Amino acid sequence: MNENERMQFFYEMFNSSLLRLGPGTDACTLRALNIVLAASPRRAAPTGQTWPRILDVGCGTGAQSLVLARHLDGPILAIDNQQPYLDALQRRAAAAGVQGKIVTRLADMRTVELDSGAFDLIWSEGALYCMGFREGLAKCRAWLAEGGFLAVTELCWLQPGAPPECRRFIEGEYPVIADIDANVRAMQACGYTVLDHFVLPESAWTDEFYNPLEACLQMLRARHAGDAERLDMIAGIQAEIDNYRQYSAYYGYVFCVMRR
Repeated sequence: MNENERMQFFYEMFNSSLLRLGPGTDACTLRALNIVLAASPRRAAPTGQTWPRILDVGCGTGAQSLVLARHLDGPILAIDNQQPYLDALQRRAAAAGVQGKIVTRLADMRTVELDSGAFDLIWSEGALYCMGFREGLAKCRAWLAEGGFLAVTELCWLQPGAPPECRRFIEGEYPVIADIDANVRAMQACGYTVLDHFVLPESAWTDEFYNPLEACLQMLRARHAGDAERLDMIAGIQAEIDNYRQYSAYYGYVFCVMRR
């Protein structure tokens, strides 16, 4: 396979039929949102639009976008670099009756141009790492209005002493992984006040993400039984799933809510 074919197959594995493309739950999204709402009374946006003006960065198929749309009155701009994901979000928003609140935009978060101070709330579940965690924090701060809120999930070490095989695997996939305290210091250094943070439960990985993904992988194994390269890519994703099931005590996603 050439690089284009590899990317096409990657998006065949992580396809738009999946409700989530990373760990998360509606309950966790709502818990983070309630931290935001507790820290700021509802108010009118400076432009006269309904508060808050929301940006969902790397929205994927938009499970969290739908939660925000159901609980907030403000407009949501949801950006992702894969049109099939955005199409799926639009279908699900229509089915949920919130399509009027969500506008999608095909864009790469690393290069998208957005107005400074244009948003009161920026959301990014399992996606900010694509820009680099610190780089993403800095970009989002520029897009936030003064006093605006940022809610993100970031992969963290949860305790020291991870077995060498676990550490090798995770650092091979995400070399800049840090512990929670280090990431809190990074947020503060980027000009944020950290309001709260919490660890996503294991069910956010297994029930919501890995189990549906694993079912998709099993189907693709059968479909591409004679294709060594595609089977190798499937094995790489399966190794990630197996690693989490064995070592979930040592790493996970942490939901961080902060204010500019």
